[in-house]
Amino acid sequence: MRRRTLLAGLTAGLAATGTPALAARPGTGGRRVLHVRPGDSVQAAVDAVTGPGWTIVVHPGTYREVVTVPADKAGLTLRGASHDPRATVLVYDNANGTKKPDGTTYGTAGSATFSSAAPGLTVQGLTLANDWLRADHPDITGTQAVAAYVTGDRSRFDGVRFLAHQDTLFADTTALDAFDRQYYSRCHIEGDVDFVFGRARAVFDDCRFHTLRRDVAFTPKGMVFAPATARANPYGFLAVRGRFTSGAEDAAYKLARPWVPSYETTAWPSLVVRDSWIGPGIDPAAPYTNMREAYPWQTMRFREYGNAGPGAVISEPDNRPQLTPAEAALHTRRTYLGDWRP
Repeated sequence: MRRRTLLAGLTAGLAATGTPALAARPGTGGRRVLHVRPGDSVQAAVDAVTGPGWTIVVHPGTYREVVTVPADKAGLTLRGASHDPRATVLVYDNANGTKKPDGTTYGTAGSATFSSAAPGLTVQGLTLANDWLRADHPDITGTQAVAAYVTGDRSRFDGVRFLAHQDTLFADTTALDAFDRQYYSRCHIEGDVDFVFGRARAVFDDCRFHTLRRDVAFTPKGMVFAPATARANPYGFLAVRGRFTSGAEDAAYKLARPWVPSYETTAWPSLVVRDSWIGPGIDPAAPYTNMREAYPWQTMRFREYGNAGPGAVISEPDNRPQLTPAEAALHTRRTYLGDWRP
C-alpha cells in the first residue's frame, strides 16, 4: 500500500468536479489565467482553454481525476501554485487491464492519469501519479499503470514528480514517423518495470530516477528505461547529470532494455546515459537486458559516458558500451532538441 500512503499524507483526496475560476484578472496584464482549487476540476480548466498561451494554476491539494490535454490546446502552461511539487497532486488509478464501463480495457496509454498531445506544453511544480497497485488487483494481468502519457513536440516538464510502478512515464510521439521532442528538467521519476519508455526524442536533465522496493523473488526486479526509438530518428533518450537511486537491494535493477513494439518492428531503441551518478541499485556487471531474444540489447543504440557511482563501475566492458569523446559531443541537449531552446 506504499503509493496510497505516500499520497494520503499530502492532503485529503477530493473528487474534482467543480468549475475553475477564470482569470484575466486586474493586474495580470491581460494574461489568460485559470485558477484551480481543491473541489475544482483540472480537466474543466483544460476544457475552458480557448487558444494558445493560456496558464492553468493548480493550487495545493490532491485532485483525483484523469486529465487529457488535446492537440488543439497548444502552448498551454500547467503549473502548481506552490514551489513544492509534493503539495499539488494529480492522481488516478487505472491500469492497462482495468475495465471500462463498456467492458473493454483501457490499455497502456489509456491508463494514464495525465495525457497530452499538445505542442508547446509546459508543466511545472506538480506531482503526476498513478496509485494503482498490483496487490489490490490480483485478477488483472495488464499491470501497466501510467502516470503520464506525453506526445506532442516541444513538451517541457520542470520540477515535476512522476510516481507509479510499471510504465510510469510514457514519453512517446504523435505518429510513428514523428520525432517529437520532450525536455524534463529537475524531475523525479520513480517506478519498477520499464518506468521511462516510448519513442520520443527526450532529454532528462538533472533528473532523479528512483527504483522501488519490490517484493518478488526474481531478479532483475525491473528496468529504468525501455526506449522504442524509430530507426530513422538519430536520437532517443538522453539522461544527463542524472541520479539513479533505489529503495531496493543492490544490483536488483537493470538500467534499460530495448522495446521493439509489435506494431513497429523496425524500431532501433536509443539511450545515452552520461555524466550521471548511478547508485548501487543498478547491476554494474550487466546493466542491460533483453525484452525479447529476437531483439538483443547489444544490437541497439545503448551507450554511456562519464558516469560515476557504484552502479557505473565497468567490470565487464562488453556489457557497458561507451561513447568516445567525439561521439559524446553529438549527444547533448542542444543536438537532441535542435532549434528548440526550452
